[in-house]
Amino acid sequence: MGKLLKHPASWAVIAAFGSAALLLGAFGFQYIGGLAPCTFCLWQRWPHAFAVLLGLLSLKFHHAGIAALGALSALTSAAIGLFHTGVELKLWAGLQSCSGNLDVSDLTAEQALQAIMTSNVAKCDEVAWSLMGLSMASWNAILSFALAALWVAQLRRLRKSSQEA
Repeated sequence: MGKLLKHPASWAVIAAFGSAALLLGAFGFQYIGGLAPCTFCLWQRWPHAFAVLLGLLSLKFHHAGIAALGALSALTSAAIGLFHTGVELKLWAGLQSCSGNLDVSDLTAEQALQAIMTSNVAKCDEVAWSLMGLSMASWNAILSFALAALWVAQLRRLRKSSQEA
């Protein structure tokens, strides 16, 4: 483990591995556990996928910009997770398309059927699974903040090494 931490991209790789683990967990809940993701759940995945790509790039290119983008991507997922948690706790409203309350009163039968067929099955304002009283959105936010801290550690390491050079 000590040798890994001395690698120039170590914190970025660990953060990217964390994002990959969160993605695998999300896909596991979806495809093995049968929990359909809501719109916010899907949105939280994209920054993690980007962070995995950045982690791979950081193995070849030791650049502060990659670390900064990694931190930003983790913070983006964390922010979406916090917003999603607020929706679940009914602190604020989410998206109309995510609440499951479609208003089809002004639509023709064909338009109403199309709206129903294209709407998301999973509701963003309902907790599908929780651990220790925290939903998956909450856990994603907490873990994403931790991953952002790893990306910031990578950024600081790169800036320090560039100042010493």
